[in-house]
Amino acid sequence: MMSQNRQSARDRLDAQNDYQVNLKAEMETLSLHAKLDQAREQELQSIIALQQQQIALLESLLQRGAS
Repeated sequence: MMSQNRQSARDRLDAQNDYQVNLKAEMETLSLHAKLDQAREQELQSIIALQQQQIALLESLLQRGAS
């Protein structure tokens, strides 16, 4: 009976440790997702800025050609 109690206590401790590890892993995963989202947003803003520059240059070339 005492052996069963000790095993039960160990099982509860193991389950609690597993929960803590899984929780920490989930938090790290969420943090990494947030960082990736931020990097994608910055990349998208850079692409949009480059496209706007290209459009301005093309418009300038079109105006020169029309003159």
